[in-house]
Amino acid sequence: MLKLWEPLLADLAAQPLDLAPCRFGLVAACDGGLLEVSGLSVPVGALCRVSHGQGQSLAAEVIGFRNGRTMMMLLGDTILLRPGARVWAEGRPGLLPVGEPFLGRAVDGEGLPIDDGFPIHSRAEWPSGGVRTTALDRSPVRLPFDTGVRALNALTTFGVGQRIGVMAGSGVGKSVLIDMIARGASADVVVVGLIGERAREVSDFVERHMQAGKKDRTVVVAVPADHAPNLRLRGAMLATAMAEHFRARGRRVLLIMDSLTRVAHAAREIGLLLGEPGAARGYPPSALAAITKLVERAGNSAASGGSITGLYTVLADGDNQDDPVVDTARSILDGHIVLSRELAQRGQYPAVDIAASLSRVMNDIVSAEHRQAARQFRALIASYEANRDLVLMGAYRAGADPQLDQAIAMHERLTAFLSQPQEDIVDLVASTAALSALLAA
Repeated sequence: MLKLWEPLLADLAAQPLDLAPCRFGLVAACDGGLLEVSGLSVPVGALCRVSHGQGQSLAAEVIGFRNGRTMMMLLGDTILLRPGARVWAEGRPGLLPVGEPFLGRAVDGEGLPIDDGFPIHSRAEWPSGGVRTTALDRSPVRLPFDTGVRALNALTTFGVGQRIGVMAGSGVGKSVLIDMIARGASADVVVVGLIGERAREVSDFVERHMQAGKKDRTVVVAVPADHAPNLRLRGAMLATAMAEHFRARGRRVLLIMDSLTRVAHAAREIGLLLGEPGAARGYPPSALAAITKLVERAGNSAASGGSITGLYTVLADGDNQDDPVVDTARSILDGHIVLSRELAQRGQYPAVDIAASLSRVMNDIVSAEHRQAARQFRALIASYEANRDLVLMGAYRAGADPQLDQAIAMHERLTAFLSQPQEDIVDLVASTAALSALLAA
C-alpha cells in the first residue's frame, strides 16, 4: 500500500514551495454560464475556481476579456453561484495532464477519473493547443493500417498516420463501426474521446474495451452531452494532447474521436456566447476553425518516429452531406467513410457506401494488383446501384451491358463481402486475399 504513495511523496518533496500571495477576483456578472470577473488577470485557457460557500467551489475556464473584465465559462451548473464570489487561478494555464498513469483509465474533460479507481497522479503536461511544428516534420503515409474490418481493409485501405472521417446520419451505425475498428486495429496505444455522446454509450464502451489484454493500452476521455460546452471542447483537446504525448515517445497511436460534430457544436456555443456572427448555417468561423486545428494535430512525426492515426465520426444532420461540419471535415481529412441509411435498412452492416467512400493515401500504400482489384469491385457495385431500379422492375435486358451482367450475377457475393458481424475481426492480409478470390471466381 505504501508503494502507491511513494511517487506522490517524491514529487511533493521535489516541488518548490510557493510563498507568493494568492490573487483572487470577484464575480461581477453572470449570464447563463458566462461569468464576468473583476480584479483577476489570467491568460485565456487558464482554469479557475469559483467559491460558492460551504467550503466548496466551481470550476471555470477563461475564454476572453471584455471592458477590463475577465470572461469565464463555468465547467458545470451555475447553481449556488452568487455575486461577489471569490475567483482564483488554479494549475498552470494552457497545459493538460498526460502520461503513462492514464493508460487503462477513463477520465473526464479535466483529467479526473470517472472509473471509481485511484486518483491519477502524473507530472507530465502537454499544451492544450498542441506543439506547433513545421509542415516538413510530418512524414508521409507509407505503411498500411489494419482496421480489422474486411470492407475497409480491402477497398479503402487506411495508412498509419492517416486522418479518416466516418460520416453518416444518426442511427446508421457510426458507433458500431468505431467499436469494430477499436477492437480489431493494431496500435501501441488507443486514445478514445467520447465527446457529446450519450452517457449510456460511455459506460458500454468502457465495459467492452477496458478488459484484460486491451486495458493497459487504452485511454478513454468521456464528456457526455449534458456537460458544459467548454468542458466538451476541453475533453477533445485532452484526448488529442494525450495522443500527441505518446506519439512524441515513438508510439503508434490510434486516436478515435466520437464525434467531431459535437466538438463543433460546443465551439459554436462558445463563439455565439462571445458575440461571433453565425456565418455558415449558424456556425461562427471559430467553430469550423476548431475542427481544422484539432484534425491537423494528428499524423506522423518525423522527429520521434511515432504516429497518430485519427478516426473521427462526423454526424450529418438530417443525412445532409453538404452540412458545413461535414464539408469542412471532408476537405481537411485524408479520407472519408460514408455510411448509407438505405444500405442499413436493407440489413447490410456495416452500411459502408463504397462508391462514396475514399482513402486518399490508398494508392501509395498498396500493390498495383490490390489497387486494380479494388477498382474493379467499385465499378461492379456502382454499376449495379445505378441500374438497381431497372433490374428490380425487370426492365433490363440481359446482354445489353456486360459489366452490369457481371454485377447482377455477383451481387449476392459482393454484398456478403461488404457485410461483417460486429464480433468478427478480419485482418488486412485475409481481406486482400478474400477480395482477390472473389473477383477471380
